[in-house]
Amino acid sequence: MDDMSQNKNESRDSEIAVAVGKLLNDHNGGDVVVMDMRSLNFWTDFFVIATATSGTHLMGLERHIKEFARERDVDILHRSRRPKSNADSHPDEWCLLDLGTIVVHLMSAKVRSFFELERLWNAAPLIYQTETANKQGYSTMPDCGTG
Repeated sequence: MDDMSQNKNESRDSEIAVAVGKLLNDHNGGDVVVMDMRSLNFWTDFFVIATATSGTHLMGLERHIKEFARERDVDILHRSRRPKSNADSHPDEWCLLDLGTIVVHLMSAKVRSFFELERLWNAAPLIYQTETANKQGYSTMPDCGTG
């Protein structure tokens, strides 16, 4: 692939990642952030992270992402959920959607605060974040865009 094609693909991937972030915000996903992971790993380019208020909300957000991907001819390579470990746990606390260059994490507030992906990958620049995410302290870059 030549440099021009690669730059065009990277730009498209970035635009799609931000569009997914905005889609989640439009559907009340909480504290949405889009992280540029390109300089930190080889297995994905962007993380999109959002908080769901319930299992039903998480499944709704997942459905919106699937519709978005289908409309834009973006493949969903893998979807996984945390397995139910006992009768008291909730299986819909974390859903991961692998769009290849974009990995979407839909998480309950409890799971998100436990794993703290934004802090784990704090060297990743934020290319999009909602105002509530900034107020929650998810910002790692002072000049990132807000929604």
